[in-house]
Amino acid sequence: MADGSSRAAPYLRVAAAFRARIADGTWTHGERLPSRGELGSEFGVGENVVRRAQELLITEGLLEGRAGSGTYVRAPYQRRTMLRTPAAGMAGLGADGTYEADSIAKVPAPPDIAKRLTEEPDALCVRTTYEVFVDRQPALLCTSWEPMAITGGTVIVLPEGGPLAGRGVAARMAHLGITVERAVETLRPVHVERDQAQLLGVPAGTQATLIQRTHYDTTGRPVETADLLIPADRWHITYDIPVPPAT
Repeated sequence: MADGSSRAAPYLRVAAAFRARIADGTWTHGERLPSRGELGSEFGVGENVVRRAQELLITEGLLEGRAGSGTYVRAPYQRRTMLRTPAAGMAGLGADGTYEADSIAKVPAPPDIAKRLTEEPDALCVRTTYEVFVDRQPALLCTSWEPMAITGGTVIVLPEGGPLAGRGVAARMAHLGITVERAVETLRPVHVERDQAQLLGVPAGTQATLIQRTHYDTTGRPVETADLLIPADRWHITYDIPVPPAT
């Protein structure tokens, strides 16, 4: 009886052979693969089968395509540590972190965001998108939502504009007499979508960690919520949690 590998689609069998060559060092990091024609002749398949196998390994992060040059074995990233603390700012990445931001006012909140903010569906918010860089390389994406019922018509309506630009949620809300008491973060594994992959410089389908963060004031009201998308192959996420003295 034929085994499972012999019944697999041809591109899956070729992809498995490619993985084995990368794993055993036959193909080293940074090495350019032979042409699709050469690989097709070696494995007895057409170039389209080779292309599908390469595309699969690109989504897995083992290969990378370089326009006009060919397909290469992707070098692994050295994973760095992202420290999350109760006072962590936009990135929590240290002094070498920079970001670009873009805010749009009067954006109707999607249903899940409205629920997280305890607002009515389609409540108007300010949506701010961030692209964060470390050593000039993409590190994470963030999308933040703030209800205009709280900030509308004030000097802090745009998180990255006005006299408190870039000061963070707690400092900006304090300007309105609102005390931010806590932030809650929920983590879950996801796969990077195509448009996100282009911004992060990773293959579509790359594993990532999604942090859903919400800031609350002293009454328990959510004043901001955000989604932070962090490629898992580039970052360890570490939490520094203070423990109150024993009584």
